[in-house]
Amino acid sequence: MDYNIAFPNLHLYFYIDKIAFSVFGKDIYWYGIIIALAILVCMFLAKKQNKTYGIKYDDIENFALITIPFCIIGARLYYVLFNLSYYSKNFLDIFKIWNGGLAIYGGIIAAVLTAFVYCKKLKINILDLLDACAPYLALGQAIGRWGNFVNREAYGVVTNSFFRMEIINDFGKLISVHPTFLYESIGLIIIFMVLIKTNRKYKGEITLKYFAGYGFIRFFIEYLRTDSLMFFNIKVSMLLSLVLFIVSVTLLIKNRHKKTA
Repeated sequence: MDYNIAFPNLHLYFYIDKIAFSVFGKDIYWYGIIIALAILVCMFLAKKQNKTYGIKYDDIENFALITIPFCIIGARLYYVLFNLSYYSKNFLDIFKIWNGGLAIYGGIIAAVLTAFVYCKKLKINILDLLDACAPYLALGQAIGRWGNFVNREAYGVVTNSFFRMEIINDFGKLISVHPTFLYESIGLIIIFMVLIKTNRKYKGEITLKYFAGYGFIRFFIEYLRTDSLMFFNIKVSMLLSLVLFIVSVTLLIKNRHKKTA
């Protein structure tokens, strides 16, 4: 077989190696390249929107440089926390992030916590900073999800739907699955376009719309996925998405007549 990923109904067939190239014997993965590209694209577009909500691009750039490492740590710790049965017996594997295991919600939590400290130090309104960054977070996630495509991971249950994706899994078996990475990427692009076009009425509105939108799409994506992090028999991200959606929509409705921006 000359492909390992295919969308048969769209007549699209690919053979993609997870490794893009090697430098001095060190493998460079497409996943890392795609994440780096997502960051660069978002920073470039953010620069075009300099001083949005009174936040200078320099402050966004400095915030990004500080928070990205913490986001990686947060995403890893979140993943490890819900896989303690494995990592408690294989402690050194915690540091092997190149083997996979980053959870976006852990990264988001780390970003918000970092924003609190950053804004307090620089005397910036945190809601202004979060509102300025939220659209680009959605876009960055949308681009980053294509790293899952390359890695043949984060897919859904077996299906025969029109948009099914055929992959050769790690056991060498051909399976047809929901391309949940694609569903999420499309949903996040829609969220990005909505947020970037929103005329903010009050501080925090853009952030609430991001959480409401992402909570909504992630809830259904998580329902389809087969590799969800579990707490007892509950899909953690599914539960968190539902809570985010309900809380954010409630606040949006409550503040719908508010005008403070």
